Amino acid sequence: MIFVTLGTHELPFTRLLQEVERCKRTVIPDEEIIVQAGHTAYHSNDMHMHRFFQFEEMEALYEQADLLITHAGTGSVISGLRKNKVVIAAPRLSKFGEHNDDHQLQLVDVFEAAGHILALREGDRLENVLEQAYQFQPTVFHSGREKMFGLLHEFINEA
Repeated sequence: MIFVTLGTHELPFTRLLQEVERCKRTVIPDEEIIVQAGHTAYHSNDMHMHRFFQFEEMEALYEQADLLITHAGTGSVISGLRKNKVVIAAPRLSKFGEHNDDHQLQLVDVFEAAGHILALREGDRLENVLEQAYQFQPTVFHSGREKMFGLLHEFINEA
């Protein structure tokens, strides 16, 4: 099962869903695709479309997914990495009205350079990235959260 998540951003990301649906019809017709579309109004007879899921449902879908295709939002990408999933991340772009700025490009660059994800950039064909995904072994993600909490704890205790 492929889980596609667009997060909760209020602007639509139709471009990604069109690319996923094109591949569903042409190169992965037998693959089940579940979509959390958020605020993107999109109808599909080929994918299971849902606006939002409860937290527990999202967690279960991340667990069940063989592959995660997501917008390049920090929370969505990291949720997939924490579950040791192969993540394909597509940045929302301001020129298409998908976001207010292009910060997701930088996020994709950092995670891809570290070997954590595969990127689906403007002009890429999803089937090419899917082909890479079947052999991709992501570098294990470590958030550094504990180190940050330790530094904050030290700072607070010194005050």
